[in-house]
Amino acid sequence: MSLTVRTVSPSNTTGNISPPSCVSNVTQWVVTKEQVGKAAVRVQLRLDKSLRLCGENDTDCCTNPLCVLETLQVSACVNGTPQASLLIQAKIYALLVPAVAGSDNNTAIPNQAFQPLGSCPCDLTSRACDVRCCCDKDCSTEELKLFVSHCLLGPFGGQVSPSPEYQCSVQLTENSPDWFPFLCVNSPPENNPHLGLFYRGGVIKSKPGPRFQSPALSAPVPVNVYIEGSPILTVTDEYLTIPQKVLGQCVNRAPVAFLKNFKVECVTLLNTCPTASPLQTQPPDLNIQVNNGQGGDVNVEVTEEVVTDLSQFITRANVLPAADESLVCENVTLAIDYQIYWKGNGITSINLTHFIGTIILNGSVSLTTRYSAVFLNGEFMGEPNSGNPGYQVGRPVIGGIANTSGNNPGSIQRTPINLWKSGSDGLCVTNENRPVLFGENATSGCLLPVSGEYLAQCDLLRQAVRSLQEALTTAIYVANSGNPDPLTVADWVKISFVTLNSSTATGNTRSSCYGIPYHQHIHVWSLITGMVDGVPQRNIHAVQVSYSSTTWTLDCGGGAVSPCVDSLETQLFPITSSVTFTDIPVNAGPPKTRFQINFTEYDCNRNDVCWPELAFPVTRYYTGEPYSQSLAQGLVLVFFFIVASILGTPWRQIRQAWNSL
Repeated sequence: MSLTVRTVSPSNTTGNISPPSCVSNVTQWVVTKEQVGKAAVRVQLRLDKSLRLCGENDTDCCTNPLCVLETLQVSACVNGTPQASLLIQAKIYALLVPAVAGSDNNTAIPNQAFQPLGSCPCDLTSRACDVRCCCDKDCSTEELKLFVSHCLLGPFGGQVSPSPEYQCSVQLTENSPDWFPFLCVNSPPENNPHLGLFYRGGVIKSKPGPRFQSPALSAPVPVNVYIEGSPILTVTDEYLTIPQKVLGQCVNRAPVAFLKNFKVECVTLLNTCPTASPLQTQPPDLNIQVNNGQGGDVNVEVTEEVVTDLSQFITRANVLPAADESLVCENVTLAIDYQIYWKGNGITSINLTHFIGTIILNGSVSLTTRYSAVFLNGEFMGEPNSGNPGYQVGRPVIGGIANTSGNNPGSIQRTPINLWKSGSDGLCVTNENRPVLFGENATSGCLLPVSGEYLAQCDLLRQAVRSLQEALTTAIYVANSGNPDPLTVADWVKISFVTLNSSTATGNTRSSCYGIPYHQHIHVWSLITGMVDGVPQRNIHAVQVSYSSTTWTLDCGGGAVSPCVDSLETQLFPITSSVTFTDIPVNAGPPKTRFQINFTEYDCNRNDVCWPELAFPVTRYYTGEPYSQSLAQGLVLVFFFIVASILGTPWRQIRQAWNSL
């Protein structure tokens, strides 16, 4: 098979394109093919021409901004006969390169703690105009006219946030009242309430950002303070690394980010004893010095613990016969846990717990290693907030328990409020939990295998199911706002638990149990407490956790009699959890009196005639026609009413009585 490319155009008389042909023309395109199957070929066309605009004495260039505008016909021929064809319409513009080269001025990068978004994120190409990026300073006026009506919107297009309504600059574009200049605020655009929404830490003074130039050699470069998300460095200016997951895969040397907690599991198939890091790590390799972000350094304090029970870490994959020789692997890393204590923008101390064990290889085993890092501010874990100040929809609901030990015995320690998370097999023993997200109603569950032997012990079964459900919500308090203070009790609301009747259940038989708490329901009441930049702030007012019970009975119908005969045979029973969010209406007002309930003459909701809304057409709430037109019509009606009153019978009688005096 051969491929031919030629340029075609519609006929002037019929408007049709000529049929496929195996005779190729000279074009500015290069065609290549690649076999991707027995009956499929991938065809690729490449333009063999430069896309630069022509300058002086240029030949391989574009004379117009619209560089290529043509229709191509690609034909697949066998023995000189076309078998298939494809029409391609090519419309390619020239590359927009500014005529004046960019300046060599140094570019200052703003401090990301105060400006998390760039002024023009769509400016991706240096010293070149990016198409549809209207905030690109490299675009000339002529180039902007090509796509001024198709500018990129949102933060990527440079529109980080709208100007607040109290800014004095808003009056230039909106219809503001006359008194607006006396009460408006002149505030710089950098003073944006959206900046630092989830940033937790002390306020630092902004410093000039780095420049694209070599540092002065007369003085050493000062140590930068840590901010949320910045990598932690050692005293040798190397990253502090630990295995983490990136795009679902475990990476052995991933940098640890400041104030970013994580907990991962990595699975490795072992056929021989490991000899390299991280599975074979010596204490001197872990006991390193780390830059504390304040100009000093801290030592990593390493504690080794030997694990004897390896059932949680090892799964046998392939067992060889007992006659084969076994390998003994000593001091294999099973888990590494970092506890990093911080204050302000620096690190005060680092504790590392290194769990090791001895693995006997008789074939191949699947080793599951665990790695974690937790940032603690005193006794508090550095966790992200769920809003500032009110909750944001889709963020986790923050729970808490009373801290009775440590340096702050009267504080509240954060703990999640969870629901069941569906897994691949749906069993409760393998399922993970997922947090309750604010404003999102959800229902989830899992399956619990229960045998006839457990159904014969109803009290034990009820207690086991109750323990599983109570483990979802271990919190006693819930934060009423998205950024609670662990030391302020007023920022927390106590959760109300509704317990089931604990009296002895009747109706239990050998194959059924009554009063199983199969369902846990979390009811959250929230209300709007204020507005920030036009966005309503929602707080949690109350939380109630209740349970529903049911009867579990073995199903032996349909020929499946084995569970009723064999006491060890199991059946699957569902246990579920759900959450419901209810908005409390704002300004409900006092209850209506009996007169207001019975006297409905002036009630616009229950009467066709509404006297209180007689002047509604002349108010700004009426949108049926322009306000100026409604006001003019209303004034005309008032004029006719006054004229009719003056010329009517009452005024005529008053005038006659006045003239008779």
